[in-house]
Amino acid sequence: MAKLESINDLFMHELKDIYHAEQQLVDALPTIGEKISSSELKSTMEMHLGQTKDQVKRLEEVFDKLGQSPQAEKCQAMEGLLDECREIMDQDADSAVMDAALIAAQQKVEHYEIASYGTLVTWAKELDNREVSELLGKTLDEEKQADEKLTQIAKQSANERAMK
Repeated sequence: MAKLESINDLFMHELKDIYHAEQQLVDALPTIGEKISSSELKSTMEMHLGQTKDQVKRLEEVFDKLGQSPQAEKCQAMEGLLDECREIMDQDADSAVMDAALIAAQQKVEHYEIASYGTLVTWAKELDNREVSELLGKTLDEEKQADEKLTQIAKQSANERAMK
C-alpha cells in the first residue's frame, strides 16, 4: 500500500476501495436476490444490480480521467457487510422475515456506499476536479435513491408482512 501524504493519496485509496466494494456487490447481489420472496423487492434488487454494474463502469471512467488504470484495493468493510448478509441468508427464516432482514442488510451496504461516495465527491471538489466530482455525484445520488426505495418497501409492505 502506498504512503498517504495528501488528500490526493486519500482520494486514490478510497477510489480503489470503493471500486473493490462495487465489484464484490456485483458478485453478491444475484445470490441475495435468490433469497427474496417479494416481487417488488426482487425487481428493486435486480434494478440495483444493473446500476451497480454501471457504477463499476463509471468508476473505471473516473480512473481513466485521472490517467490511472482501474485498480482495486481490498474493501474489508464491504466484505464484512456481505458476510453479515450471508449469515442472515443462512438462517431458517420465514420468507417475509427474510425479506425484512435483507432490506436491513442492504441498507447497511447503501449507507456505507453513501458515506464513501460522499467523501469522494467532497475530495474531488477540493482537488478541483469537477468532471470526476460530477461522475461520482451521479453514483452518490443513485445510492441515496436505492436507500430511499428500500425504506419505502420496508415501510409499505415488508415490515408489516414480517410482523404477521
